[in-house]
Amino acid sequence: MSKKSIPSLQVSDIDRIIEMAWEDRTTFTDIKNQYGVYEKDVIAIMKKNLKRSSFLMWRQRVRGRKTKILPLSDRFKSSKQKA
Repeated sequence: MSKKSIPSLQVSDIDRIIEMAWEDRTTFTDIKNQYGVYEKDVIAIMKKNLKRSSFLMWRQRVRGRKTKILPLSDRFKSSKQKA
């Protein structure tokens, strides 16, 4: 995780990023727009904050999943998301 590409995050922001990363309908673009962190940074956050087995399970789930990459309509946006 590079300090240049990731803003300073509060614990509550990290918790929400992890929650959004687990959601099937939330794209990495949505996370970037809301928190300013890129996909590679989300991966680093997940790796740092999850148990190894949980991280590996998550990576297997999202690797190549179209819904994590393609933007979806606003009707799938969580009420907890900013903007």
